[in-house]
This record gives sequence, C-alpha cells and structure tokens, in this order.
Amino acid sequence: MVKVLEAEKVAKTKKLLQLKVDTGLDQRTVVSGIAEHYEPKDLIGKNVLMLINLSPREIKGIQSQGMILMAENAEGKLCALTTQDEVQPGNVVA
Repeated sequence: MVKVLEAEKVAKTKKLLQLKVDTGLDQRTVVSGIAEHYEPKDLIGKNVLMLINLSPREIKGIQSQGMILMAENAEGKLCALTTQDEVQPGNVVA
C-alpha cells in the first residue's frame, strides 16, 4: 500500500494524473490514466495499491516510478483498490 501525498492533472491530457506517493521506503512520482474517474483532491491522503517494482517509464515527459492498481466495475468505472482501516505506507498485501 502507498499513501497519496499530492495529485494533479497532467497538462494537455484528459486521462492522466500525476501522483506523489509515500511507499514506506521512499516518495515516488507515478503517472496514472485515471483522471476521467477521479479528481486529484479526492485521492490525496488515500491509501491505494501500487506496484513499485517496475522499471521507471517516461510518460508525457514525467518519470513514472510504478503503477496504481484499479478494478473496473460493471459500468466501466475504475475503482481504486484501498483499505477500510488505516494502514502504513509500505504494508505488504497478503
């Protein structure tokens, strides 16, 4: 799990958000194609599931250091995988 510290829309795109997250090991920047499903302010402070062992990739000139995991509901809306209870960044998903 990671905690979203900052979130903003990526300029000149409809789908991308740039997130700054706390992984429990470090802070990273992640670019995610979820802007049509989430407002940046709604993600700040949330714990979300993220793959952190991926090689960095440049997306729209931004170095993305991981991938936020989502589920898609029956209507096609992406839903963040999160927790009901508070967990610390870096907690392992079992």
